[in-house]
Amino acid sequence: MPERTIRDRLREEYFDLLPEIRRVAWQLETEIRYPTRHILRGLKSHEQLVIKSRVKTCESALLTIAREEEKRKEDRRIEGRVFDPDRPSDYSMLNLPDLAGVRALVFPSNILLEVDQTLRRRFSHWISKPVKDEHGVELASKYFGYCRQASRRVRGEYQVVPMLLGLFWEVEHSAKYKFRDAESSQELRGHRAKVHSALSRFERGIEEFARKSPL
Repeated sequence: MPERTIRDRLREEYFDLLPEIRRVAWQLETEIRYPTRHILRGLKSHEQLVIKSRVKTCESALLTIAREEEKRKEDRRIEGRVFDPDRPSDYSMLNLPDLAGVRALVFPSNILLEVDQTLRRRFSHWISKPVKDEHGVELASKYFGYCRQASRRVRGEYQVVPMLLGLFWEVEHSAKYKFRDAESSQELRGHRAKVHSALSRFERGIEEFARKSPL
């Protein structure tokens, strides 16, 4: 019988953790919905706040770990297979900070700061790692930490994102997952920058109309 590979061990670990990951996603979504309920009640007719939770799939988690290992090898110029069989204990699903996640999608962005500050008061101990474009411009807020009522092992992630950008990311992430070379394509990076700019201009345009014609 062939020996189990590191990928096999990681898959087994993932499915052992899956009930715990789901609890973290549920807990985190609840803790985000509750303090933002007053913002939701006060939204104008053109404003939106949508909170979506997700559990990272096993294959997506494996891909993330493999890519991190490939980056480490590039930094150290190590050749060979992706996972080092002599270091099986170095690989764990628990190393990932985003097995469970929640995204708060906000439109337009004039209420984004209020949502972000409201949640920071509740998650003040969580680590901030903003999402930035290749020029260092911050696109969205992202935080990592533990929902200790749900798990002391599985970390969660929450993001506060302009809605149009977040919906574009959902499509982009799916496409990049299917076509790995798309992530490093300079041509697609240029297209992505143009999309970001167009979505931002549209959002600012809606905000300007709202100021002139309050609803």
